[in-house]
Amino acid sequence: MKKILFLIALLVTLSQIKAQEVKPLEVAIAGLSHDHIYGILQHYKKGTIKLLGIAEANPVLVAKFKKSYQIPDSLFYKDLRALLKNKHPEVVMAFNAVSEHINVVRVCAPLKINVMVEKPLATTVKDAEEIVALAKNNSIQVLTNYETTWYASNQNVYQQVKANAVGDVVKMIVHDGHQGPKEIGCSAEFLEWLTDPIKNGAGALTDFGCYGANLMTWLMNNQMPISVSAVTHQIKPTVYPKVDDDATIILEYPNATGIVEASWNWPFSIKDLEVFGKKGYLQAVNGNTLRSKNGNNNYDILKLEQSEKNYRDYVPYVTAVLRGEIKPVNDLSSLANNLIVVKILNAAKESAKTGKKVMMR
Repeated sequence: MKKILFLIALLVTLSQIKAQEVKPLEVAIAGLSHDHIYGILQHYKKGTIKLLGIAEANPVLVAKFKKSYQIPDSLFYKDLRALLKNKHPEVVMAFNAVSEHINVVRVCAPLKINVMVEKPLATTVKDAEEIVALAKNNSIQVLTNYETTWYASNQNVYQQVKANAVGDVVKMIVHDGHQGPKEIGCSAEFLEWLTDPIKNGAGALTDFGCYGANLMTWLMNNQMPISVSAVTHQIKPTVYPKVDDDATIILEYPNATGIVEASWNWPFSIKDLEVFGKKGYLQAVNGNTLRSKNGNNNYDILKLEQSEKNYRDYVPYVTAVLRGEIKPVNDLSSLANNLIVVKILNAAKESAKTGKKVMMR
């Protein structure tokens, strides 16, 4: 009898542990105007998150997503404060204009609610520094999501650089962009703020320049560059009259150079990362393809499996962070990294405007 009772108790304990392991992340959403919203709503559809509410004032967007994802009326609120009076999620995920990220954190931080925003963290250094202070003073996590964080190829490049597989890094080049947000069919609500110099901070310089700044800051161990230089163009001024649609940013480090090429004028979509070391070369061609070369050898092409489970997608990553499995000290999503990203982007805007190199403090 004692053995049977012991086995029953063991099974109950194991089932409780299993239940804790699979407990979906409790999420509230701030805004529906960012077209990356579809990713988190797919998680909602699959039941891999528990959606507690959506704050969105635009009735057109509410009707659109209510119908597309069969979301009940009870989950919609006109503003975030009203939502958080009724619900206490583990995290609020912001899918609104970059300039509105600061307001999301201002609401969430005093309530001790964690935040994830879509890239980049903020439009200004002032807002980014306030976000960092709010997170620190209220002991919350504020994470920034980039699509390229979850590329197995980028994770592999990072691991090889840390292992000194290609020697000291001397040059990094990142190409990010596509034919243009209007050309590829982005929603009207997304375009409204994406092409606004205040709400987005800039055009392609912000939209795609942030990817390169994020990856290079990561590879350089959160080292601030010595200087930032940038050139921007309006190749399609009739389509994007208020913002740049092409940007080239040069980051100067003590022993390395980073070149970020961001554009809404590529003939195709591209997100790749090249790293030249003293002993070899690595290229993350896309999410799961790595091209490498050492010395005079031929190029090696490696098809990669998905990254370790917590680095396949932002939902398992955020879940692991909030439940103490990962400390995002220097991760691509970390505040330390993303404060530097905002400083780089703002220096790039200044450089493009003045035609002068901007020295970084």
